[in-house]
Amino acid sequence: MQHYPENVSGNFLKLRNKLISATGKAIGDYNMIEDGDTILVCMSGGKDSHALLMLLLALQERAPVNFKLIAMNLDQKQPGFPEHILPEYLEKLGVDYRIVEADTYSIVKEKVPEGQTTCSLCSRLRRGIIYRTAQELGANKIALGHHRDDIVQTLFLNMFFGAKLKAMPPKLATDKGEFIVIRPLAYCAEKDIAAYARGMEFPIIPCDLCGSQENLQRQKIKAMLQEWEQEFPGRTEKIFRALTNVAPSHLADTNLFDFKSLSSHTGEEDPLFGDMDQDAALNFAGTEGNRIEFVRKTA
Repeated sequence: MQHYPENVSGNFLKLRNKLISATGKAIGDYNMIEDGDTILVCMSGGKDSHALLMLLLALQERAPVNFKLIAMNLDQKQPGFPEHILPEYLEKLGVDYRIVEADTYSIVKEKVPEGQTTCSLCSRLRRGIIYRTAQELGANKIALGHHRDDIVQTLFLNMFFGAKLKAMPPKLATDKGEFIVIRPLAYCAEKDIAAYARGMEFPIIPCDLCGSQENLQRQKIKAMLQEWEQEFPGRTEKIFRALTNVAPSHLADTNLFDFKSLSSHTGEEDPLFGDMDQDAALNFAGTEGNRIEFVRKTA
């Protein structure tokens, strides 16, 4: 089945193949999908969840294992929510789906004072409903549409506001071990997903809760990273790659590395410059305006 519009450009097909490849690589690297899995694909109606479903459908056709997809949308009873859009779209695709109705909108509006962030409560309510639905449908995996940029933004949010070096993992087990949560778009850039969504002409449904709050710290972090990306293209990708290349001995968590038992016989080179690769060291020197001084000190 052709999961894209007729008469698309060659550039669009290249982008689609790039996203399929990145999604497939993430699934393979983290063993996200196995033979016989039933995967609940969470659909908010935004660009990311639309892309997630479509890319999983494309991979389902070519994967060496058999797995089932069930799309799920939570109708939170937001005023003016176009409840007909997703069912009609999913029917047209021929995808198995469930629409779950739960008035979380009223609960969030009642419990959260005006002007305060609704994300935390909204997320907890959604999570419980998603887990219950997965159990009812016999799903053992839950697929979320978070992409690479979401993961990097979460890293900075946790550092700046939670004092934790923590992001969104591409794969994790739920607290009680009932389900595995997967993020197949972990290697995909948001700009590529946005371009793909435009080309696919997805019926996008905006969020009137969390997605409508302009003062969110996440939006500020996102703007910061976009500014960095404009000044230093590829920075977001490098930050994400850093999450896959962690050196516990060069951090400060005594639970991850036994600093107390460290002696001169087990020491490692100080990372200030000696542990930097040449390109990183030169980039540091150049971007900080210290290239000449750096060369003098390391000559």
